Amino acid sequence: MRPQFRTILETDSQNLTDMKTKNLFTVAAVSAGLAFGVTAQAKEEKHEEQTINSSDVPAAVQQAAQAEAKGGTIVRWEKEGANFEVVIQKNGKEIGVEMDANGKVLSKHNEAKEHKEKGAKY
Repeated sequence: MRPQFRTILETDSQNLTDMKTKNLFTVAAVSAGLAFGVTAQAKEEKHEEQTINSSDVPAAVQQAAQAEAKGGTIVRWEKEGANFEVVIQKNGKEIGVEMDANGKVLSKHNEAKEHKEKGAKY
């Protein structure tokens, strides 16, 4: 009777260890996911836009913006780190065009969608 009791205890002990290991891996995975999310969010907040005057924008960037705005109107200028963003109202839509300091277009996006996501209102 004693060997059978020992076998049951060893089996229960092994199952308990397996369960603890699974729980440990689950906690580690959830923690890593949360940490990654917080880091990504912190990075996004660092690149904030700052509204600037057109007089603070280099001539090359202004010329590139005028070319992009053909048939539209420049609504405002923003600075994002070393880059500039011009918001153009064209065909009833606001388009954001991000450029480097030399006037090279880096990206374009729907400005209304961007500010809707951020909860901002312009």
